[in-house]
Amino acid sequence: MSASSVPMGAGVIVEDDLHLSKVTFWRRLRRHKLAIMGIVVLTLMVLAAALAKQLAPFDPNAIDNVHWQGTPLPPCFQDAAQCGGHTLGTDEVGRDMLSRMLFGARVSLAVGLFAVIMELLIGSTLGAVAGYYGGWIDYALMRLTDVFLSIPLLPLLLVLTGIVAASSTKAALSFGVIVIIIGSLSWMPVARLVRASFLSLREREFAEAARAVGNNDGRIIFRHLLPNAIAPIVVQGTLDVANVILLESGLSYLGYGIQPPTASWGNMLANAQSNLSVAWWAAVFPGLCILVTALAINYIGDGLRDALDPNMG
Repeated sequence: MSASSVPMGAGVIVEDDLHLSKVTFWRRLRRHKLAIMGIVVLTLMVLAAALAKQLAPFDPNAIDNVHWQGTPLPPCFQDAAQCGGHTLGTDEVGRDMLSRMLFGARVSLAVGLFAVIMELLIGSTLGAVAGYYGGWIDYALMRLTDVFLSIPLLPLLLVLTGIVAASSTKAALSFGVIVIIIGSLSWMPVARLVRASFLSLREREFAEAARAVGNNDGRIIFRHLLPNAIAPIVVQGTLDVANVILLESGLSYLGYGIQPPTASWGNMLANAQSNLSVAWWAAVFPGLCILVTALAINYIGDGLRDALDPNMG
């Protein structure tokens, strides 16, 4: 066998395996009906948020001084004569609910996306280093992980918000600070998953071959090993998006997250409390958005987990 024929043959095998892997992945994912439904729902949510300016019938912060008389206007399907053209009614100060929900989707989805990107970058890097080197480096990083896991995230966010409010004119943490805090305190499960994968991957033949040809540790970790640990990272990241959206909504509901007049699903729920008995729609519609989005993302995560599981038929 000639030397030139070996790489060519190896390249064909890898390409065929990759093709079969993609076919198997999509076949398994299509079999998970709830995951497909979740993808459709999440896609619609993302499109609605991206096109909020075009889809919103009113300015989300504008008060309807023509029809609003001090009480929330009902949805048109409940009372077409009194709704004033507001399809889903208005909130407690006469702002259009549909418009605020569309713009609120931008905030909630953006917080979830950027916080999870940050946690994946931190967790993947620390987990990869710990799993590859082992020894005292692994021990130190995993004890650091345990320390962070012992910190309750929501109370810490409330404390930091109080510190910011006491030391500045700001009443709450900004969007960017909320993303940074959530992302920097949510990386621990990702780190543990990546570490567990690296403990096995570092002993595989392709890793030994990469060392034998002179690749440095950084190239072996990020070019050869980390791509092979991508499956658990993708699944964990997908599930964490839903968790972060719920966390941001909870913060805003408590009054420590995104502040009015900027709309978010959480602060819309908080503002609806005072008129819940007469304006059920002000709480139900934002709550449904949070529920449906979280369920859709969790179903997608379940589908990805099943599709990427090598033990699934």
